[in-house]
Amino acid sequence: MKFIISKLFCYLITPLLIIYSLSGCSEKDAHNPDNSDSPRIINIINFIRQTDYRMENSDNLMFDAVQKQINLSNKYNFPTTFLFQYDALINPKYQELMKTKLNPESEIGAWWEITQPHVEAAGMKWRGEHSWVSTANIAFTPGYTQPEREKLVDVYMEKFKEIYGKYPKSVGSWFIDSHTLQYMYEKYGIVASCNCKDQVGTDGYTLWGGYWNQAYYPSKKNAYMPAQTKSSQIPVPVFRMLGSDPMYQYDAGVGTNYQGVISLEPVYHNAGKNKKWVEYFLESIVNEPCLAFNYAQAGQENSFTWSGMGEGLEMQFPIFDSLRTAGKIKVETLEQSGKWFKEKFPVTPATAITTLTDIRNEGNKSVWYNSRYYRANLYWEKEGFCFRDIHLFDENFQSEYLHTPGTGNQFFYYTLPVIDRFYWSTPENKTGLRFINIDDNGNKSEIILANPLLTEPSASTLKIESADKKGRKYIIELNEGNITISSDNSDSKWMLELKVPEDRLDRLPFLSFEKSKIDAEFRGYKYEIKCQEGTIEKGSNSDYVFRFIPSSNNKLIIDCSAK
Repeated sequence: MKFIISKLFCYLITPLLIIYSLSGCSEKDAHNPDNSDSPRIINIINFIRQTDYRMENSDNLMFDAVQKQINLSNKYNFPTTFLFQYDALINPKYQELMKTKLNPESEIGAWWEITQPHVEAAGMKWRGEHSWVSTANIAFTPGYTQPEREKLVDVYMEKFKEIYGKYPKSVGSWFIDSHTLQYMYEKYGIVASCNCKDQVGTDGYTLWGGYWNQAYYPSKKNAYMPAQTKSSQIPVPVFRMLGSDPMYQYDAGVGTNYQGVISLEPVYHNAGKNKKWVEYFLESIVNEPCLAFNYAQAGQENSFTWSGMGEGLEMQFPIFDSLRTAGKIKVETLEQSGKWFKEKFPVTPATAITTLTDIRNEGNKSVWYNSRYYRANLYWEKEGFCFRDIHLFDENFQSEYLHTPGTGNQFFYYTLPVIDRFYWSTPENKTGLRFINIDDNGNKSEIILANPLLTEPSASTLKIESADKKGRKYIIELNEGNITISSDNSDSKWMLELKVPEDRLDRLPFLSFEKSKIDAEFRGYKYEIKCQEGTIEKGSNSDYVFRFIPSSNNKLIIDCSAK
């Protein structure tokens, strides 16, 4: 990923790995092996810097890595996206390489980290100690004023056109602010973008609570926040990068202020460099239910050099090639994916990431659901089940960096929490919204759900049926605007309960509780959590924070579209 030094200390997943077959199809795809109605898309995206002050002979090593990336892509005839920082863009060696060696099906675009040559070409003063630095307010556009952001775009685009005869259609970065993204779209016609996966504290900045994986249309006020309406969205799909482990990335570092990395990046020995992990990850991406489509980004930044990435890429590419030959995936450029997305979806679609096979062989299962209104994660773990995460999306939640440049080496991007296991847990005590029973004597016990059955009743609905130890069925429907839960449990009183460790209660956003509504405030923004059916009961905090209680007909509907 971004900054090599910090990655030396990344969390490593357990080596208890077993191999899984990629030959099966999900129920939805049993009669549609090419997944044409819900394609599985792989973008190979390599992003290119000119230099890196942290290692000797960096310019030559990084150029060598790009040469070998091109050779490998050409060997498999993979359409590949190469995104250039300005310093590498203006280097004649890279220009010659791209013009003479690149597969004609591949794409050249922009990588939006800001460097000294870029800033000075725009007539501004460079603030970094080296010609490229990782400091957030120097390396990324949220650290610049809006007029400065526009100057940086203009200078880059004109230089790109001077070299390649056209403007780039794809622009990627660990994060691009909404003003810059909108300006690129309106003036230069970009069609696709990509940003970093969700992370907390990794490399000094945080993206948390967003559309998990796949792609979304961002709000004009906040490029990290999915928009709910066409009028408020930037019509450039933003694809989530790096291929996060949908089971274990979330809890990496849970209860702390730092996450490690468990991703498809080919430099990580117990993830993207490990064949068994890659096959486990692709089982989820390729063969499990996903609604509209599923997606993963492969490739690597050249700062890791070929010695770091080569073995992993050379292992991954034959797997991609076999899946493509079998009609299981599409390998395409970021521009192609962006164009397809815009033709297919007028607003952000509902998608899912389903992981029912556990790389650690512990019996855990994870289901992510995204829509333009919210994201949710259902998690089965050993002897337990919970909603591990629910975050609401609101296009009016403005980024604090929209009009005012950020300062320092950390930036923070969030959505609106309803359940946040990462932040609201301690390492020893993990929270979650859990099913409980209350018997006639008032005794409470947790309901343990197992053996989930997933179906897709509609293009935007994921249905999960899971039974407790007594065989009583619980049905969870994740719909575009709400979560509906029902049960055939008629012999006891069930509900959903949130319990949070005492020393994390000060992190909760809840202000007040009513029968069908919770008023909340997060980072100065007020929002509501509503029960469309059922009621809400406030707890004492020491016992529990609140409960969602179903109606008399054993049904609960949590409205995730309320403002």
